[in-house]
Amino acid sequence: MKRDSMKPSLRRGLYVITDCINLDSGALLERTRHILDAGVSVLQYRDKTTDSSLRLQRATALRRLCSGYDTVFLVNDDVELAVDVDADGVHVGREDAGYPQCRARLGSGAIIGVSCYNQIELALQAQAQGADYVAFGAFYPTSTKHTQFRADAQLLMQGRRRLSIPQVAIGGITPDNGTELVHAGADLLAVVSSVYSSDDPRQVVREFNRMFNVGG
Repeated sequence: MKRDSMKPSLRRGLYVITDCINLDSGALLERTRHILDAGVSVLQYRDKTTDSSLRLQRATALRRLCSGYDTVFLVNDDVELAVDVDADGVHVGREDAGYPQCRARLGSGAIIGVSCYNQIELALQAQAQGADYVAFGAFYPTSTKHTQFRADAQLLMQGRRRLSIPQVAIGGITPDNGTELVHAGADLLAVVSSVYSSDDPRQVVREFNRMFNVGG
């Protein structure tokens, strides 16, 4: 079903991407609950398993969790799964479904984010098409996802001057290096390992939130 109502707002802050490689479903949901409890702006369900029933099960449970915490819930790549679980929207990359097709399928009330790697021109194109945010990266070395692109803080500064939609920074971001990116113009910091691999994910989320002066 299309989302044609008013779309949720994207608050500045932490953008968490699920770790579906190292955690089984039970651990994933339990750790995500702790993470959301500390205050997260966006949760993106990214899961490369080919088991469609498992993906639906996980996405449904995560969608329910996010609804209880007023957290925007997005699905990576899979537009039909986003429709099935009534997600708030999707995030797409260069090799995924294009923005026009996503908007046509999801409706005007869906949030659609676009990966733009290290290219401001891709971001300007996505903005002109109507994207709700753009993501740049990787900013630092990361083992979570293979990437051939490297972005830097100057790109965020350029985006702050030329873009009117939020910028998401991704790739190897930790509480130790994220502040520079926020100061450069990142509206959201996207992380996986920093929170999911932590012994105290709530505390890590709080550390990130302090960069944006939100939360406790």
